[in-house]
Amino acid sequence: MTFRAWAILILVVALAGAGAWAFWNYDLRWRPKTITKHQVEITRILDSAGWASPGLTKGKLYMVSFRTCPDCLRFKTEEFPALHAQGIDTRVIEIARRDKNGLAKSTPVERTTVAELWIRHGTPAAWRLMEAWESVVPDAWTAPGIPPADGDIARSAVIEAGRKMTEDLRPLLKDNGVTVSDPTGIRYPTLVWWNAKGEMRACACEQRETYRFVRKELAEVSKVAGRPAVTPGR
Repeated sequence: MTFRAWAILILVVALAGAGAWAFWNYDLRWRPKTITKHQVEITRILDSAGWASPGLTKGKLYMVSFRTCPDCLRFKTEEFPALHAQGIDTRVIEIARRDKNGLAKSTPVERTTVAELWIRHGTPAAWRLMEAWESVVPDAWTAPGIPPADGDIARSAVIEAGRKMTEDLRPLLKDNGVTVSDPTGIRYPTLVWWNAKGEMRACACEQRETYRFVRKELAEVSKVAGRPAVTPGR
């Protein structure tokens, strides 16, 4: 081959490599995963957790979060209004994280509020409580009228159930290719939903680049749910 031919071949290979990298970097790496393993177990864990939601009916999105998680708060602020307008039931599962290496990862007031959210599981009161909690900065929240979780065996057990939930979810999600964090935890927010084809989908949606996929798939779910039912034989 001539020098010119080699140069053209090298350029073509370089451009193909650059294109493949760009596709991975700007698209493929941010796509959610289709859950093909442990679907029943994952569904059971999420549905039995202490979620709070607005009670909408055109699809559901589970979100595992903690109160001061900046990525979780950003997703709620930027994506929840449109999702709610489309009828998507955002089922938020707040947890009080375990202490790590001697460092506290939650506060007494946070544990108190999380326990109450789990106890009110799925009721309008749970959503109102979560909205009230998030309407003020964390340090200003006093959990008014809620019994303290610390020192209460039953409420402390609820907090432990939330922590165990993330530990149980971790290997199940990892087995489906969803990014997880340390040996006992998951990333926040972790989102799980069902697309318009009925496939279970999930992602560790810490970055804005993941949002467009969640948004698009749930918009399709909302459209399908809004279509009138077809009468058999017509």
